[in-house]
Amino acid sequence: MSEICALTHKKCKPCEGGIPPLPQSEINTLMKQLDGWVQHDQTIGKSFEFKNYYQTMAFVNAVAWLAHREDHHPDMTVSYNKCHVAFTTHAINGLSENDFICAAKVNALIT
Repeated sequence: MSEICALTHKKCKPCEGGIPPLPQSEINTLMKQLDGWVQHDQTIGKSFEFKNYYQTMAFVNAVAWLAHREDHHPDMTVSYNKCHVAFTTHAINGLSENDFICAAKVNALIT
């Protein structure tokens, strides 16, 4: 089991645009803190596997609750025993610290 990332102690800040996306150097630094997440252009994502549909849906509901609390919502692709979670900050057409905070909190659901 991996230890809890320091990003989990942060809270998302409202983002209405008007700020630039994170530079790649900062993205690279933050990615090192996220176990199993992969960057694809201006999105970070990770796939999670479960024993059955019930566990998958419990995870999906936990992510939805977390996203509601942070007011930062991922795209999720759900199947019987898998869920892919992807974050980006649509208001800035790129990655913000919010994406990494939420990704860390999603990882903490499994830890």
